[in-house]
Amino acid sequence: MAAQRTSFEKLQRDRAKKAKQALKREKRQSGETTVRDTDEPEVISDSTGELSAAELLEQIELIHKQLDDKTITFEEFEERKIDLMARLPID
Repeated sequence: MAAQRTSFEKLQRDRAKKAKQALKREKRQSGETTVRDTDEPEVISDSTGELSAAELLEQIELIHKQLDDKTITFEEFEERKIDLMARLPID
């Protein structure tokens, strides 16, 4: 039986983790004293940038989590969701 291949989303998450670790390492080495809380990613609100469907779905998942954690209001959630859904490419 052949081994299961790694999904594209998993590769994206792994790359994002490595980039985040590298950024933290650079900040520590540079001696920066103010550390911004980067544990929770921010929603990309710039509507001019091109995002893949997978990235847009990750953003939608993020705003759902923020709504569940009550860090954003339902109105903000709806506005962001509509914006992100409108940017999904339909083939």
